[in-house]
Amino acid sequence: MLSRSSCSLVSSIEKFACATQTISSVRHLSLTRTVYAATKSKQVPMSRLEPNKYVNYEKHATTLDIVKQRISQPLTLSEKILYSHADDPKNQKFERGTSYLRLRPDRVAMQDATAQMAVLQFISSGLPNVLCPSTIHCDHLIEAQLGGEQDLKRAKDLNKEVYNFLATAGAKYDIGFWKPGSGIIHQIILENYAFPGLLLIGTDSHTPNGGGLGGLCIGVGGADAVDVMANMPWELKCPKVIGVRLTGQLNGWTSPKDVILKLAGILTVKGGTGAIIEYFGPGVQSISCTGMATICNMGAEIGATTSVFPYNVRMAEYLKATKREDIAKFANEYKDVLLTADEGAKYDRVIDINLSELEPHVNGPFTPDLAHPIDKLGQQAEKNKWPLDIKVGLIGSCTNSSYEDMTRSASIAQQAIDKGIKAKSIFTVTPGSEQIRATIERDGIAEKLRAIGGIVLANACGPCIGQWDRQDIKKGEKNTIISSYNRNFTGRNDANPQTHSFVTSPDLVTAMVLSGDLRFNPLTDSLTAADGSEFKLKPPSGDNLPARGFDPGVDTYQEPPKDGSSLKVDVDPKSTRLQLLEPFQPWDGKDFVDYPILIKIKGKCTTDHISAAGPWLKYRGHLDNISNNMFIAAVNEENNEANNIKNRLTNQWGKVPDVARYYKSKNTPWIVVGDENYGEGSSREHAALEPRHLGGRAIIVKSFARIHETNLKKQGLLALTFDNPSDYDKIKPDDKLSLVDLNKLAPNKSVECRIKHADGKIETIKLNHTFNEPQIEWFKAGSALNAMRTYFASKKQ
Repeated sequence: MLSRSSCSLVSSIEKFACATQTISSVRHLSLTRTVYAATKSKQVPMSRLEPNKYVNYEKHATTLDIVKQRISQPLTLSEKILYSHADDPKNQKFERGTSYLRLRPDRVAMQDATAQMAVLQFISSGLPNVLCPSTIHCDHLIEAQLGGEQDLKRAKDLNKEVYNFLATAGAKYDIGFWKPGSGIIHQIILENYAFPGLLLIGTDSHTPNGGGLGGLCIGVGGADAVDVMANMPWELKCPKVIGVRLTGQLNGWTSPKDVILKLAGILTVKGGTGAIIEYFGPGVQSISCTGMATICNMGAEIGATTSVFPYNVRMAEYLKATKREDIAKFANEYKDVLLTADEGAKYDRVIDINLSELEPHVNGPFTPDLAHPIDKLGQQAEKNKWPLDIKVGLIGSCTNSSYEDMTRSASIAQQAIDKGIKAKSIFTVTPGSEQIRATIERDGIAEKLRAIGGIVLANACGPCIGQWDRQDIKKGEKNTIISSYNRNFTGRNDANPQTHSFVTSPDLVTAMVLSGDLRFNPLTDSLTAADGSEFKLKPPSGDNLPARGFDPGVDTYQEPPKDGSSLKVDVDPKSTRLQLLEPFQPWDGKDFVDYPILIKIKGKCTTDHISAAGPWLKYRGHLDNISNNMFIAAVNEENNEANNIKNRLTNQWGKVPDVARYYKSKNTPWIVVGDENYGEGSSREHAALEPRHLGGRAIIVKSFARIHETNLKKQGLLALTFDNPSDYDKIKPDDKLSLVDLNKLAPNKSVECRIKHADGKIETIKLNHTFNEPQIEWFKAGSALNAMRTYFASKKQ
């Protein structure tokens, strides 16, 4: 039976359900496992691991035709893929940057750190199984310490409870499970699930990696994943489309990574927000499929919704090499209809990059958009007094761990071997998947990298996400590292705020560790051989695909049983790693009056600042425990310190989570004030869940990163932006804020904020938001999950 509060929400949730076209898709809640069948006779499996779930180009072409009849204009590739997945093509609006799209993704992918909370939320929904093909990938919880085998063994022991939970939940709810050691989620997706024209959502910000295979793969929070797994339409504000025209061809030391490093310098970390980056032009043909994936992967660093390349022969070659030739043949039939932009398609902006003239780049430190051509890096390093000795060089990660990447690095390593020298820096190698690891071991690639001092780590994220037990320096020691990773925020890799982290291609990392000096330019500078002679490195060379085919290595995939309904998924109430979720309280219908400001954040505030990773990853399934890291890295404007704020009720200074918990214990909700591009970086919804759990009710900033803004809305928080960004300066840390007339909250209608200063004076400012009608219902219900749960309960009753 529904509670009184639940009953009072039913009418508004009904409105929410109708607005998202949910009612007809619930299938009377008689939820059985769904066969994703093609609409006509041709049945090509989406994956060799899922032989009964099919690529549905026929249906998508039909849907797209309905849309094209309505809007009558040439479409970009991005629009074709999005619109062909429309839930209601006859009626919904398709306006870039304005309308909200309701979409039907083809599948869901979750990495283990975010999957814990996503699965816990799905369990809370009460549904018996997922209704969209879904997978879980164990890659985030393996800490780099000694080397691949030892680190994997240790991780399996330390994370046994979490792995068992995810494996059992996968079996019960019809979710494919990739065991620890299988590899990084994005490489597994590329090898097994991505295909041209795919629409995939993944609970990781680097999900766009799949754009290298012609799909729109978009990073989201776990609540979005739950919507799709529950067969509800997924909502996305219709993105703008930025076109990047590639001419010329890559050559010499220039690699695919340099395309996105250059673009990051042009667009900055927020220049792609609200847009899809779509590559086109004759230069595309000079880039391998995995090279295109690298470029799309790091599009997350410019805030892009996702990135995509048009279907081409390089993708067909990769599909064939990964035993999916049938998909390539099927895609050939729909290339012009679905998988390339129409002639004359208009972009919101076009950026030209001539690959023949593109220089190798190194970006950093502390932000991925500080771009330096290699011939300017040394000068900038000396000018800014960055540490010149490279302590560690790291290659691999989800961005650059393909067979091509590894063979190019090995070609540089071979030159060093021939001259009798080794790396002067610590040098680590992270294979992207078990398939890559097995293949580079078989082909002698790994041995060449070991021969110059390389340490082959586990097939996992490792240092890229802070899973690194670094021992070569002390915390607080100023130092430089260089990697082929994608993200280099302060403390990102090793939790040391004094580590100057630079990102570049695996080629440059390998070359630069041989010198050990940040000023080394392999295009012009020489190295000293073991015999004392000087030599210059030749440009790297490598193979796009292995001539002998891929070695799959150890089988690490767990297929869900045909019927897992009898399985039990237990969570120990005493566990420190896992915790069942309690629903957030619905909005009480009252204005927010005189709420204290928990913290006024100064400068950059990424999801790493809001909810740190590294050692905190082990608590990703336990909301209360992980909330002890809330805002601990954010800088407090009041004192320019991190994790030190004033408790306005006691006038005592304390740690941010402690003060928030005190406010919560006194039934005192609070508000956070932040700066530009708040929440950039990871898709982790913990950065929204934690503030909600500890009593936060609104986040007011100059601007939001896309994924984080949605995550805040999903958890029932008001995500608001200053109408006038300079109003940020009007608010003082000891002010009290009131948000009034919330009962009139409506799309495109501003919210009035009253600032009460310590001297009693009151100022009024205007705040904006991007809530639509269904999202307003999330706020009223207390969260999107509450709205879903209440709706389903009302239908059952």
